[in-house]
Amino acid sequence: MSEIFSRIEHSRTADEVVQQIESMILEGVLRAADRLPGERELARQFDVSRPILRDALKALEARGLIVTRPGGGTYVADVIGQVFTAPVMDLIATHRKAAADYLEYRREIEGVASEYAARRATADDLALLAQIMARMEAAHERGDFEQEAAVDVEFHNAISECAHNIILLHTLRSCYRLLSDGVFHNRLLVFGLPGAREQLLAQHRAIHAAVAGGDPAGARKAAMDHIIYVEQAMIEAERAGDWQRVSRLRLRQRSEARQ
Repeated sequence: MSEIFSRIEHSRTADEVVQQIESMILEGVLRAADRLPGERELARQFDVSRPILRDALKALEARGLIVTRPGGGTYVADVIGQVFTAPVMDLIATHRKAAADYLEYRREIEGVASEYAARRATADDLALLAQIMARMEAAHERGDFEQEAAVDVEFHNAISECAHNIILLHTLRSCYRLLSDGVFHNRLLVFGLPGAREQLLAQHRAIHAAVAGGDPAGARKAAMDHIIYVEQAMIEAERAGDWQRVSRLRLRQRSEARQ
């Protein structure tokens, strides 16, 4: 990990170190499973003594924000995007209406996040977003559905980071975890619809262009249009899946009847 921690300028106490690391977790700079530098290097970056650093790390671990693995270093705990408990995630996965409600929520919230991103994204934010967009383009060219879907989630996460609103960041990240954790199993079906991958790529390009161009209204519209398309595509994919299932059963039934 490169040097992202700042020298403690005034009172070199454990509290100052704790606050800086807490802020980085809250702002999404440090993510779940990120490994912190070793104790010697971390003390150097903060410019504090190692006893002070150890006290800070103990406090963070007691709060459940970091975990220490014996002989394996110190890592950021999996605390980001944990809005939904496991029982609630199970309910969402087994109730079809939840998928529609999920997209309805995303449509409105991502519109706001994209608008804020167009207003607030820094040059570094835009550089990271451009890198993600390039990887999406490459996955599209290779015809790698799974990688394209994974980068899709990363793209939307990056947009929420560009919005520089902590609550938006964490609520949206919790939504994207539902995708990453496979709660909505029909997600990849959308990629199989005729022309869907090209449409989705064009929509991501439009969001990216509006955010990079500092066009808040355009970014909001592009984000909402994208989710509207996904809503319609999900319905179409589910209908196509149902039709295929019924056709298969009909064929099996009639084949058996002839025997």
